[in-house]
Amino acid sequence: MNRIQRDTKAWRYQVWASFGISVALCATGLAYLPGADLDRAFMVMGYVFCLTTAFALSKFIRDNQTERRDTPMWGLVVWSGFGLAMGLTAWGLWRMDIQPVWKAYLLVCWLYVISNVFTLAKMLRDAHDADVLDARLQGRREAARGAVQPLDQAA
Repeated sequence: MNRIQRDTKAWRYQVWASFGISVALCATGLAYLPGADLDRAFMVMGYVFCLTTAFALSKFIRDNQTERRDTPMWGLVVWSGFGLAMGLTAWGLWRMDIQPVWKAYLLVCWLYVISNVFTLAKMLRDAHDADVLDARLQGRREAARGAVQPLDQAA
């Protein structure tokens, strides 16, 4: 009997809670960020850009872990997008004229949310892979039962 390993409910809760907390901390820091409106808008855009490119990069890496499925150009787009998002956001944070404690807070929140993106993406993909494997095993069981029934009926 094949056993499909799945994450526990506690782990799934922890991952979702950690992701939610990191997004809330980022949102709070950005909402109360002192400085010019344009700087705040740039930082919000940078954080969202980092989030979306981190999810895209996570998917790209997972899709291509055993065999190359995507074109090299798509790999360049994904890696470049992530690098640009991280670089531009870091540049925006570095050049902002705010107290160092604000910069430290935003930096830690930003790194916290990015690490959570990769953990969440992995957890979701693992659950999907387990569902696919479960469906395949169920199909094989049903096919095996269907092949056995005619033999039973013939006897």
